[in-house]
Amino acid sequence: MADETSIFIGASRKPDDSYQRAEELLLRYGNRHGLVTGATGTGKTVSLQVLAEGFSNAGVPVFCADIKGDLSGISMMGEAKDFLVKRAEQVKLDPYRFQEFPVIFWDLFGEQGHPIRATISEMGPLLLSRLMNLTEAQEGVMNIAFRIADEEGLLLLDLKDLQALLANIAERADELSARYGNVTKPSVGAIQRTLLVLESQGAANFFGEPALRIADIMRTTRDGRGAISVLAADKLMMNPRLYATFLLWLMSELFEELPEVGDLDQPKLVFFFDEAHLLFEDAPVLIDRVEQVVRLIRSKGVGVYFVTQNPLDIPEKVLAQLGNRVQHALRAYTPREQQAVRTAAETFRPNPDFDCATAITQLATGEALVSMLEDKGVPAMVQRTLIRPPSSRLGPITPDERRKIVAESPVAGQYDQVVDRESAFEMLQKKAKEAQDAEAQAQQQNRGGSRWTIPGFDDVLGTGNRRSSNRQTVAEAAIKSVVRSVGSSVGRAIVRGILGSLARGR
Repeated sequence: MADETSIFIGASRKPDDSYQRAEELLLRYGNRHGLVTGATGTGKTVSLQVLAEGFSNAGVPVFCADIKGDLSGISMMGEAKDFLVKRAEQVKLDPYRFQEFPVIFWDLFGEQGHPIRATISEMGPLLLSRLMNLTEAQEGVMNIAFRIADEEGLLLLDLKDLQALLANIAERADELSARYGNVTKPSVGAIQRTLLVLESQGAANFFGEPALRIADIMRTTRDGRGAISVLAADKLMMNPRLYATFLLWLMSELFEELPEVGDLDQPKLVFFFDEAHLLFEDAPVLIDRVEQVVRLIRSKGVGVYFVTQNPLDIPEKVLAQLGNRVQHALRAYTPREQQAVRTAAETFRPNPDFDCATAITQLATGEALVSMLEDKGVPAMVQRTLIRPPSSRLGPITPDERRKIVAESPVAGQYDQVVDRESAFEMLQKKAKEAQDAEAQAQQQNRGGSRWTIPGFDDVLGTGNRRSSNRQTVAEAAIKSVVRSVGSSVGRAIVRGILGSLARGR
């Protein structure tokens, strides 16, 4: 049976279907990542729930997405139903105790949990371009926009900041093209139209401040259990690109912010990425970078567990990084499904007691092929396993129960109110007004004239005579020098990580 160094997953069966042994996930290999796959209705959510409970009890914070609302039950005490008690007896889970777990509910739309926000700057040009499905030319303009923002000290916090910056870029298209390459107004316009679509889909709720603090998803309770952060994703799944981009951003934030810790006795955080196929769809440019993050984030003490229906959804170079595996039943009717079964079977260390490919198509609900990392990080021989019943409630909680948990949350009130401080939108408005006022003043001076003039310095003393030369005055040169120096120092302070997001100071 599992102890404080491992998580009890279930019990493997002998060929005659009798009890064989307990199957465990060793906590010291919890940061070696994992994969939970299987067709709809085969028990993936329960396996995720069991793993999340185990990590929480071990003191490891968990972040997971709740696609259908079923996972919210982890916040409530389980009930002794006949089929659960029977499964507990089959896997020799004695005593079978029921628990409620410390849960923090989050929601990008702020409806079923605390709002989650990120700034435009933190998201970065690469992930934003992927979210907006920009063309190569449009992505180039987006990178130029971020470069200008960095150099000129323009804070990009929310969508209106980015919209204002793009409008400014369109006005300066000729000047910027000479510095950075072709910046066309049609490309800028296409990006602006895409931003309007994003805004209409509710993405404006996500961009802004206060931005999510990573420490708030890495909380532990006074009794030493890890908090389970549950993202309400049923509405979010209406915009799957936003869902995948958000989780990818969060993973990159963890990678950039957390210090190197090497191999620990247990992870510092476990991250479950449900509907993982959305991460890799139409994103070949990102695959190499995601593989790099997955490979390197292990040394930050973070375990990433992908949950998806088909193992073919995960690129091979990413799949190779996933050491702990739970494979539920797969259908094998179409050629692609048959290929998926063969692929899944080939990724396991063979067991001479059964044919893995055949077993995958015959697994019952709540049964899975399990292979966890053993001593020295070697994958265990695959075993046909009955998954243990969860200790918390199976199924969703009620709206009243959710509201009560949100109200009593340790982060209650911290993210409710949007903070709209001075940023690119206000800065550019101010610059535009100053330019307009200066032009109006110049026109007034032209009409009024001046009694005093000095040859070559008419404009310095406010005369109505315009300079015939394009040379800068001493004052103009000094001001532009200061602006350039400030811009370049701000630019040097901006450091972006592997996925183009802002690497904030630790």
